[in-house]
Amino acid sequence: MSDRGCETVGRGTSDERESENGQVTTRTGEILTWPAFRPTGPFFHPECEIDDDSRFGAFVEIGRGSRISNSHFGDYSYCDRFADIANARIGKFSNIAASARIGATDHPMEKASLHHFHYRSDDYWDDADRDEDWFARRRARLAHIGHDTWIGAMAMVKPGVTVGHGAVVAAGAVVTRDVPPYTIVTGVPAAPLRRRLSADTEARLMALAWWDWDHATLRERLEDFRQLSAEAFLDRYE
Repeated sequence: MSDRGCETVGRGTSDERESENGQVTTRTGEILTWPAFRPTGPFFHPECEIDDDSRFGAFVEIGRGSRISNSHFGDYSYCDRFADIANARIGKFSNIAASARIGATDHPMEKASLHHFHYRSDDYWDDADRDEDWFARRRARLAHIGHDTWIGAMAMVKPGVTVGHGAVVAAGAVVTRDVPPYTIVTGVPAAPLRRRLSADTEARLMALAWWDWDHATLRERLEDFRQLSAEAFLDRYE
């Protein structure tokens, strides 16, 4: 399949290589050590494919071998190895596990053929053009992933679906419908398992919107994130 429009990049830049101890050595011999995540841009592991239409916030990490197309990552969000993400808008602090697929591109179910020869036609004939209208329709069907979400390993979120803030998609689930905030969904097709928290706590967290705090505030309150329950955290910071 054609990967035109994508660039394969390594960790940080294509001029860096990773050692087993977590350090990164550039071709000029400079040693980059942890913390490696950067306030100025994303942190790419080796062999990623990133297109020119994707955007990344501060402290973002893209796992080895991931493919990102027409997608925006909010601050602090990351994906693990071999994620495949297309036509997506991802909030802040999203946790996307290995081999997850978001915005999986679809095929024309209503046409005589499902095959992409009739929209990637220039891959097959010198005198045929791509079907740009088809690609425009596909790119417009965005998947939306909220803040502080968890997308499990090998899960799939279909185009046009919204996963609400704080929601969890279990490993291997296939999400075909919107997921309410702070809801855990499992299965194929994904269905609600339970709420993460009480309705009152969910509403309070949404109102607090801690994901909009600046980097210094997050560091200042780090121990409370670690030690306090959600309810106790809210009592302290509302």
